[in-house]
Amino acid sequence: MPDRSPLAPVVARLRTTNPYAVDATVAALALFAVSLQWLFPDEGDDPLSWRGWLLGAATAVPLVWRRAAPFATACAVSVATPAQALYHAPPPDLMYGGFVVLYTLAALARPWQRRVMLAGWLIGVATTISHREDAEPFEYAFQLLSIVCAYAFGSLSRSRRAYTAELEDRARRLERERAADTARATARERARIARDMHDILAHAVSLMVVQAEAGPVVVRSDPARAEAAFDAIATAGRDAMTQLRRILGVLKEEERESGPRRLPQPGLAALPGLVRLVGESAGLRAELRMSGEPRPLPPDTEVAAYRIVQEALTNTVKHAYASCAAVALDWAEDAVTLTVTDDGRGPSAPGDGPGGGGHGLIGIRERAAACGGEAVTGGGPDGGFRVVVRLPVVAAGRPAALG
Repeated sequence: MPDRSPLAPVVARLRTTNPYAVDATVAALALFAVSLQWLFPDEGDDPLSWRGWLLGAATAVPLVWRRAAPFATACAVSVATPAQALYHAPPPDLMYGGFVVLYTLAALARPWQRRVMLAGWLIGVATTISHREDAEPFEYAFQLLSIVCAYAFGSLSRSRRAYTAELEDRARRLERERAADTARATARERARIARDMHDILAHAVSLMVVQAEAGPVVVRSDPARAEAAFDAIATAGRDAMTQLRRILGVLKEEERESGPRRLPQPGLAALPGLVRLVGESAGLRAELRMSGEPRPLPPDTEVAAYRIVQEALTNTVKHAYASCAAVALDWAEDAVTLTVTDDGRGPSAPGDGPGGGGHGLIGIRERAAACGGEAVTGGGPDGGFRVVVRLPVVAAGRPAALG
């Protein structure tokens, strides 16, 4: 909370001023206060002697170094103050230099220095007053209370400075942690977008390549089939563009707040259409089977499940040279198991198979791990290739729909 005190601008200016200039001003003011008894002596009192004025100056001049050497300054003022009180007439009305050094010690000095000096001043002032012939009881209370008040103000200043430093340090730590969290979130988001774009583009391009290779073969012998191949290419391209727009839309903050509303990311409900599209476009016998009672999945897990199946089918189209593929969803009490199998080349296939150089299987494992699940890939029991992914489900809620 900002300081609304009327003295706040003055305090802020003093904090940015050269410390020696400020301390020299404080010393000059203390010297002026000490000289008032010389300039304007009290009626009936002896005038301040030149020796008394010099001793008074000795209590003020060391204040120039009060922040550079607080304990040494306090020792010098502590010697000059009782000497001024005992060896000249009249004694000082107030210990101006003493109040300043006590405040400075309480604010800046080490704990043992503060304690020693406070005890020394209390004892010294009481002893000095006791040597005066006309000392009144109220003088003890006034002088001792003045010492305690000066020390207390210095302690408050030290506490406030420590509190402010702690707040600033905490703010810096929070800023660093916030920057680190932002960097980690940005890295995770970039990795997610990269995986999604890889899955979308690899899937669409694979289907388009298969159809483009088949089109010229049947364009003369079976024009209807060639036309269907080109339609499949267009459908795959449009679907890829739609999904890319959804993903890239998260990079535009202004569209999130005021632009057109984007369609949701695909989930389990879109799996039947995905399997059907792959089967029709790639000429595969593709089927989707489900067992058990469907249970709700978190939105991120729904998207991950769709992308895992999409990537597994893309691998089948690109690398396996398979004639059939099967996708199975097995629902259990606490998890759903996705199994994608084909009858293609199996682990010896290049690319995303074991030992291959692609990133598809790595992406599948990362998506499964991000959702708290696990993925196992390898050869199927009857040949071909198999991807098995287990994803956790929530305990209660409405069943997930499969369209």
